[in-house]
Amino acid sequence: MPRHGLFAGGPGLSGRMICGGVAATAPRVTGVPEQKPGCGERHGSGSLEEVKILFASAPGHGLALPLIPVVWAARAAGHEVLLATTAEIAEVTARAGLPVADVFPGRDLWTDLLATVKNGSAPDAGEPEEYRIARQHRGPFGLFTAAMTAGTIEAGRAFGADLVVYPSDHGAGALAAVALGAPALEVGNRISWSARDLSWRTEHDDFLSGELVALMREKLGLGDAPPKVIARIDPRAPSMGGLRADEEHADERDGAPWWPMRFVPYNGGAVLPEWALRKPERPRVAVTLGTVVPAMTGVSSLKVVLDALGGMDVEVVLAAGTADVSELGELPGNVRSVGYLPLSVFLPGCSAIVHHGGSGTTAAPLFYGVPQVVLPSFADNPMSAERVVDRGVGVSHDPAAVDVSTVRKLVSQVLEDESFRLAAAEVRAEMSGQPSPADVIARAVAALR
Repeated sequence: MPRHGLFAGGPGLSGRMICGGVAATAPRVTGVPEQKPGCGERHGSGSLEEVKILFASAPGHGLALPLIPVVWAARAAGHEVLLATTAEIAEVTARAGLPVADVFPGRDLWTDLLATVKNGSAPDAGEPEEYRIARQHRGPFGLFTAAMTAGTIEAGRAFGADLVVYPSDHGAGALAAVALGAPALEVGNRISWSARDLSWRTEHDDFLSGELVALMREKLGLGDAPPKVIARIDPRAPSMGGLRADEEHADERDGAPWWPMRFVPYNGGAVLPEWALRKPERPRVAVTLGTVVPAMTGVSSLKVVLDALGGMDVEVVLAAGTADVSELGELPGNVRSVGYLPLSVFLPGCSAIVHHGGSGTTAAPLFYGVPQVVLPSFADNPMSAERVVDRGVGVSHDPAAVDVSTVRKLVSQVLEDESFRLAAAEVRAEMSGQPSPADVIARAVAALR
């Protein structure tokens, strides 16, 4: 099939295998290079005591990073792992010390996605039908399925995967499991929703239905068989829709069990600045918009937040990533702008966080027991805000209707009302009692025997 536009440079050309942070280029005919000694080489008899696990993820920080602790758990248990992703996330996850296959090299899929979502883009002459269909919806998941499925299949085939692990929203991972005939472990990567919820399934596609997936199945010769799911994972706290450690539910769609798992945040590593280790002299408040909002709309919405916090007796940590904050003008004297600094570095010392409602950004303060002020942006951000408010771990407000006094009132509320801190501590305790990613990997491997 000829490749045009977004599909130029996709599977079938030369690609990359990134091993522990070092990118190696090799000729690739079927989507991934042949394995090199010391980077995924198979040793021994290949028994199920040590298995090869293909992890597949979309190329967004909030979509891929929740999977990293699960990959770590598998690798620490002695299993061979390979993460199939693309765009910037290939490098980001390689810096986590993981072997990574870039399954759509040659173009930045995330950049193409943002252009399509923001304003659409004119179709290239002769572009693949699956991309045209994905473009019509102007959303991320169809594009990821259209662009990444073939490369993920080829990576898994070259790797010799015994098990495929993918997030619930990653159709390319599910279709790869079908193509490889390998058992699958489906991992929820959201704190705001789960495919276990009937209300979600009633209102949304399951990422394996619709015109695009049917076309991908036809082109790749996959038939209509579903993946052989051995279990699905719900990472939410029990009081926020998840499962207790002793609970297991059968999925009414195919009977596969739902298992609980503790959400463990990962947002990169860093050398800790000296101030992050010190107990603050006054309440420390984190402020962030994650990675997608600045790319889509900039950081101008932060000005009212920072102006409000500038008039309060608090210490503010602004984590705006690589976004240009110059449009905010001179920052208040109590604001420390840190660029990209992982939340895990400074969130444990915070008394509150103000954020946009991204799933990972919502889950991290739950893990650390930090009350939240959520000003939801788009996508599933309002759902995250709703969960936070319903559980009593924070407050929320329409970001289009806030002013300085409103923000001060919201932040003061979560700092001064003890109920928010107590509720956040309760959720943290719930999460600590759930099975760890290591427990889940051990259980999944045992299910293969």
